[in-house]
Amino acid sequence: MAGKVLMRFVNYRTLLELTVGAKRGGIGRTSRFFWTRGRWTAGALGSGGAAFLVGLPVLSGLSYQAFRKVQSSAVVCALDKEEVLEQADYLYSCAETEKLYQLLLQHQDSEDAEFLWRLARASRDLSVLPSTDAGRKKQLTFEAFEYAKRALERDDKCFAAHKWYAICLSDTGEFLGIKVKIGNSYIIREHLERSVELNPKDATSLHILGYWCFAFAELPWYQRKVAAVIFSKPPTSTFEEALEFFLKAEQVDPNFYSKNLLMLGKTYMAMKDKEKALLWLTKAKEYPAHTLEDKEVHKEALELLNQL
Repeated sequence: MAGKVLMRFVNYRTLLELTVGAKRGGIGRTSRFFWTRGRWTAGALGSGGAAFLVGLPVLSGLSYQAFRKVQSSAVVCALDKEEVLEQADYLYSCAETEKLYQLLLQHQDSEDAEFLWRLARASRDLSVLPSTDAGRKKQLTFEAFEYAKRALERDDKCFAAHKWYAICLSDTGEFLGIKVKIGNSYIIREHLERSVELNPKDATSLHILGYWCFAFAELPWYQRKVAAVIFSKPPTSTFEEALEFFLKAEQVDPNFYSKNLLMLGKTYMAMKDKEKALLWLTKAKEYPAHTLEDKEVHKEALELLNQL
């Protein structure tokens, strides 16, 4: 009973995979920022990513020569760390999940957190592809977590290591049951908060934190009672706290993600602020539909607007 009642609210694959569709076309190309050549560069995210900047794909700062090199080989060979990382980020921007995984797998024994968190991300992205069978999915999920864990052990001041540790930890909960999921929720939040502390401009972590808060704020009193049977002090939050994170994400990068606009509207609805709910739901409805998720956001925003 407890597991059934709480499933919706502690399903962190739903919470943290907000941009993952049923297939690659389901999320289109979801852009986000990555670190390359000492600056933040706009990129695009393929299926399974946990970044949330929605928009048309934008080429990174790679040279034309590097671009040709990526096109010509399934596994890109590089001479040094900087080139490998830049090519890895480019493959990520192009949603070349398998190529990226094979490239980074060559560095699985690295002691460098920059390689390890990217390998965790690539493993995790591969695990959520529709073409990945159940057995390999489970293997990749735990593999991704181990890479993220190692990245964090090597550099606990790397914001991306904290973020991907949180995301990968949440994924393992799918195979470990409800009680583990709830217990991990505290750890997930802790690492997301640390990620934001290390990089306040990371809209991804801010959005996920907002969704975390919204999910637990939305929990009805009787389901809180059920949660209390499992844990003496289950996770709690408020709509006000969720709103703070969603607004911060929007301040960091306005209109970066249709789902953030939708969640702002839903949060204001929950807080009985009809005027602001209308504002943000309208923005969500009018957001350019580049992905299947954008279209789903449009549909839900329209339904909520009709209710208002």
